[in-house]
Amino acid sequence: MTVNQAAWVPKDVDVDLPSAARVYDYLLGGAHNFAADRAVGEKVLQVLPDGRQVAISNRSFLRRAVRFLIEQGITQFLDLGSGIPTSGNVHEIAHEADPSARVLYVDYDEVAVAHSELLLAGNPAATVLASDLTNPDVVLGAPITREFLDFSRPIGLLMVAVFHFVPDDRDPAGIIAAYRDALPGGSYVALSHLTADHQPEAMAGVVEAMKHSRDPMYFRTYDEVAPMFTGLDLVEPGLVSAPEWRPDAGIREPGPEGVYAGVGRKPFE
Repeated sequence: MTVNQAAWVPKDVDVDLPSAARVYDYLLGGAHNFAADRAVGEKVLQVLPDGRQVAISNRSFLRRAVRFLIEQGITQFLDLGSGIPTSGNVHEIAHEADPSARVLYVDYDEVAVAHSELLLAGNPAATVLASDLTNPDVVLGAPITREFLDFSRPIGLLMVAVFHFVPDDRDPAGIIAAYRDALPGGSYVALSHLTADHQPEAMAGVVEAMKHSRDPMYFRTYDEVAPMFTGLDLVEPGLVSAPEWRPDAGIREPGPEGVYAGVGRKPFE
């Protein structure tokens, strides 16, 4: 561990146990990862050579989705499984358009939370909650959640590249429904999910590479991801490959298939 790392790494973190947040950070070209994370990242790239492009494509979807929600008048965001803050964080994207927008990040990775706390220190418009997104009652009932977000006004709920870490026996659809039901009408949900529909052999290799990490992966088909938007009105162009979701200037961004992405709006009752 370097001197620079010491400032953002909690003392009790097992740096030898890879985590999805830090592997993702490595694939995005970040510096907040350890040797074990880089080793897994390299295994991912061996079986999925365009793995970095897949990660970047997903990150680009997040950027476009946040901008879209700001354009719809959303001024507060709940980012589940936010991971390690890297360039182009939600609050940075949102604050370019609306400096008063509020962002609550949620993650259970100690390094992600510690680095978020350092990054957001003194920022009244963004904060972080250390919690597991698979426990919606805990996340939604946390004092900081109720203090920081106004549930009488629409909220932008971000579930970007997180539910492929939730196994079927944890009932991902039920978890999503719990969050959706807590949102007021007019809120939006942005969700992306890795799939093996387009590169089954390569993605099977990714699952194998992540099997012994802190965060094993569970890729799903289009027909399995689509029901995650139940109770929401999908905005155009619907559930599509990430590069096809409202590309800048209407031009599809170059990027590989591998991530389904969509945004849904909760109707008023």
